[in-house]
Amino acid sequence: MLMCNRWLGRTRDRYCYHGEFLIRWMTSSRRVQDRSKKKRVHDLEVVTEKWKIVSKIIYLMELLKQEPEMIIPVRSLENHRRQINLPKPHRISDFLRKTPKLFELYKDQKGVLWCGMTPKAEDLMEQQQRVIEDHADKAAEYVTRFLMMSVEKRLPLEKIAHFRRDFGLSLDFRVHWVHKYPQHFKVVKTLDGIEFLELVSWNPEWAITELEKKVVRGVAGSGSESEFPGVLSVPFPLKFPSNYKRVYRYYAEKIQHFQEMSYLSPYADARGLKAGSLEFDKRAVAVMHELLNFTIEKRLVTDHLTHFRWELVMPQKLMRLLLKHCGIFYVSERGKRFSVFLTEAYEGSELIEKCPLVLWKEKVLGLVGYRGRKKKLEVCSEGSDAECYDDLVSDQCDSEMGELHVQIDQTGTLDYEDPLLEDDLEMDVGEIAHTYRKFENS
Repeated sequence: MLMCNRWLGRTRDRYCYHGEFLIRWMTSSRRVQDRSKKKRVHDLEVVTEKWKIVSKIIYLMELLKQEPEMIIPVRSLENHRRQINLPKPHRISDFLRKTPKLFELYKDQKGVLWCGMTPKAEDLMEQQQRVIEDHADKAAEYVTRFLMMSVEKRLPLEKIAHFRRDFGLSLDFRVHWVHKYPQHFKVVKTLDGIEFLELVSWNPEWAITELEKKVVRGVAGSGSESEFPGVLSVPFPLKFPSNYKRVYRYYAEKIQHFQEMSYLSPYADARGLKAGSLEFDKRAVAVMHELLNFTIEKRLVTDHLTHFRWELVMPQKLMRLLLKHCGIFYVSERGKRFSVFLTEAYEGSELIEKCPLVLWKEKVLGLVGYRGRKKKLEVCSEGSDAECYDDLVSDQCDSEMGELHVQIDQTGTLDYEDPLLEDDLEMDVGEIAHTYRKFENS
């Protein structure tokens, strides 16, 4: 009882305002799943949902492309359930039948069920190859700049592979592509057998951020004249949804202060920055902004980003940083995976600038049959991507030419206080509620 009273006494001053400390504790969770429908950007949730569907289809198409005759026994696809995100007891054959314009199923004389691509799908894969080849030099630039942002100017090859599709890299990325640009980077292997991609030469022209190019293009002092980048004073574009007006009302001064702060370039050595400081966070936001600009969809899965905390000098609580700066980034939660968007890159649910790879993906999407209407979809906070997909396709495509009809349901979801530039809570809501109950009972 005495210890609990002391604990409450120490924390009441920090967390209690106008005597309503319990209410704040019980409602201030910053988990993405706890946001209300008013905090969700419906258009970007639609983007997440439609590309989630397409990613499964493209994975299967790429898998078939690597087979000698571009066919595979359906039972062999069982080994790829995790990558397809299709949990048991759902049958892979049923999943394939939902997209008859891209996949064909047939049985051989022994009764073995095989899967192949339709002629249209094969044409699409040839188109993808040509687009990726045209994009190769730009992808090499982005990978090189990624290395330039890292602490040791090298990154584990296995980690970079997580971003293969995001950067628009070819299927043979790890085997052949990494050796095609020896003037930029090389593969080195450590004594324990780990392969790294290492920077070969520093390119000062590539040490200028995409934000600098947009805001101070052609202006002296933008960093183009210096071989080693330093401090920047470029504000980040902010794009709040209309229902975030209270953010301006309550946090306008802090937003302005953050925007006006100078920060270390993502390409400068950041090892001297103190973790948790505003300077550290500002530089981390700049790194995230630059990295998202490298991607074809201006979007990344956040669990891939966590692999680079040390290499890019990023905060341990990266999700809190992204949620804090909701005018720069938007975090979407569909299934168990979070995606972070660069909000300035979107107008509604459409990318403002679409690269050829995005246009190619839209062609694939058109053959999947996604229409964005009719079927209501609840937020899948506990299930996997595949479970969401199964709800999405079930009972909608009984015929061979069935289509997927999806609409993001905006009810019954997610609530958190405006997280912008608040101090981090030391205990989560569950811990505080449990301690308070102990106090009440003592």
